[in-house]
Amino acid sequence: MTTGSNGPEDETPAPGTPGGPGPFSEDEIAAVTGPGPADDLDEVEAVAIEEDSDDTVPDLETSFEKLITKSRKLSPDRIRTVIESVLFVAERPLSVDELFMATGIDRALIAEAINQLSGIHRDGISGIVLYEVAGGWQFRTDPHSGEYVRRYLRVKPQRLTRAAVETLAIIAYRQPVTRPEIEDIRGVDCGAVLKALMDRKLVKILGKREEVGRPILYGTSREFLEFFALKDLSALPTLREFHELTQEHREIVEKETQPAPAAAGTVDTLADPGFTKRMEKSAAASEAALEELEEAMEAADRTQKVSSSVLDTPPKPVTGEEGPKPE
Repeated sequence: MTTGSNGPEDETPAPGTPGGPGPFSEDEIAAVTGPGPADDLDEVEAVAIEEDSDDTVPDLETSFEKLITKSRKLSPDRIRTVIESVLFVAERPLSVDELFMATGIDRALIAEAINQLSGIHRDGISGIVLYEVAGGWQFRTDPHSGEYVRRYLRVKPQRLTRAAVETLAIIAYRQPVTRPEIEDIRGVDCGAVLKALMDRKLVKILGKREEVGRPILYGTSREFLEFFALKDLSALPTLREFHELTQEHREIVEKETQPAPAAAGTVDTLADPGFTKRMEKSAAASEAALEELEEAMEAADRTQKVSSSVLDTPPKPVTGEEGPKPE
């Protein structure tokens, strides 16, 4: 049903009143609250902001001679800071030759700078310690700060199982060694452990032995030296040193586990008059308890003898249905 122009449905509230249109149009509201126009940079292609290398910049290989000439003008302190910077950013231990190729500094000056850095960054003094590892030099965190560093990095300490340590020790001391030789020493199959050690890059293949079957020879790797912070294989303890170290550790353990003598206050305790009375009273009570125990054991023995005599007595014969008549 359609009403006329004067009907109630044609009447609209005035602007600003409840139910009426607001003071702003829909386009104006959308312009303020809407997502707005697209970013002008979305349709623009990025350009390269790094300059291309040109002939004016010398190549690293051709500038090495210039680097050597420049390094000769460095002071000893500056040489030390340069070596320290290179070792800090290195991901693996660097040898003196590698430091020479990176800096152009004379090898003797590099060795002297490393000696100075070893005195500055040493265990217990600095949070970063300079170690000679795997034939090179590397910065590592102080072992005393390891717990805090692991907590920050949220990593667990790397530990090897006993089987892995035994296998790795055999390889380290007997290399080059074959798998049958390792299994002959351990007495068990070492295939899975050997594969795990190779996956960790602690063990590598050195070649094949010139004999029947050409068995594979195994040995330790550079990562093995880095993992155990060893300069080289000569840093491994000898068997004599190992036994001496074991004996030393045994003495330390025995000393720590042995209870300390409680001598403090013993003289005063013995000099106390009440101490003697308490000891005499305790001794009397112990003797009385011992006598009671002996009497109880004697009574139990007598009871056992009576019971045994009763059980060992044969039953009397039955003469009638009502039993034997009393005399």
